[in-house]
Amino acid sequence: MRSTVTTAHRTTLTAVDEPMSKTCGYAPVNGLEMYYQIEGTGDPLVYIPAAFGFAGFPSFPTLMQSHSVITMDLQGHGRTADIPDRQLSIEQYGRDVVGLLTYLGIPKADFFGHSYGGATAVWIAAHHPELVRRVATYGATFGPPAIAHNTRMLRYDSPPTPDARAFDFKKKRYEQVAPDPDYWPHIWEKVATMKWDGFAREELASLEAPVLIVLGDHDFVRLDHAVATFELIPNAELSVIPDAGHFAPLSEQERILPIVRHFLEKPPERISVATAGMGFHPGETR
Repeated sequence: MRSTVTTAHRTTLTAVDEPMSKTCGYAPVNGLEMYYQIEGTGDPLVYIPAAFGFAGFPSFPTLMQSHSVITMDLQGHGRTADIPDRQLSIEQYGRDVVGLLTYLGIPKADFFGHSYGGATAVWIAAHHPELVRRVATYGATFGPPAIAHNTRMLRYDSPPTPDARAFDFKKKRYEQVAPDPDYWPHIWEKVATMKWDGFAREELASLEAPVLIVLGDHDFVRLDHAVATFELIPNAELSVIPDAGHFAPLSEQERILPIVRHFLEKPPERISVATAGMGFHPGETR
């Protein structure tokens, strides 16, 4: 048995035999009517999708067990219509997500972002630290392409197009929910030509929130770039998933989400990690 409550912008679904609820709607944000969903129970966790992702694609039931997961369709993605003459950028994504949180009345949250979504979450941590508790990223780049990209994994046999097989999976899902399914070539072109040169070293070094950097050992992101970023951010943690690529959050959640959940839920104060000089002492070092 399921009841539905509808307001001007929000629809809440609650199942009598299921503890999890789902709220969805459209928020007026910076000229957009931004679609969003909230699922689960617990402290707010903002998930920012990768390019061509949208709310529900993917979904994270593991995280919804202990968090209210807030996901949005970014400009031109999913159910959120594009603003044709406004270019896409990490900075604008960040401003739009901040606008959504303001609309929803959420003063502080954890963040989890995939690829460009991870860079967006870190941008918010850098420019709106008061909104951010912790940030988990997967497959994010933090610097310019020349130092961040694993060119071997980004190679195409021929110049990519909107109809290339590499994008077939995402194209089909876009067409299922987009207000104008025929707009796919336009949003593909805007994403393909989007520029992201990363953060200044000073921005990363000044981050206050703890940041988890996760990537696959066969990711689009270079391992040495991830390590260099890990060493630069004061409260950073690093996890490299063996035999995994850029799309592991879509294909192998069982390998990614336990790491993310542990990072988000562990206590802020922990026993020190043992150095050789300290040695291991139960209850004192780990």
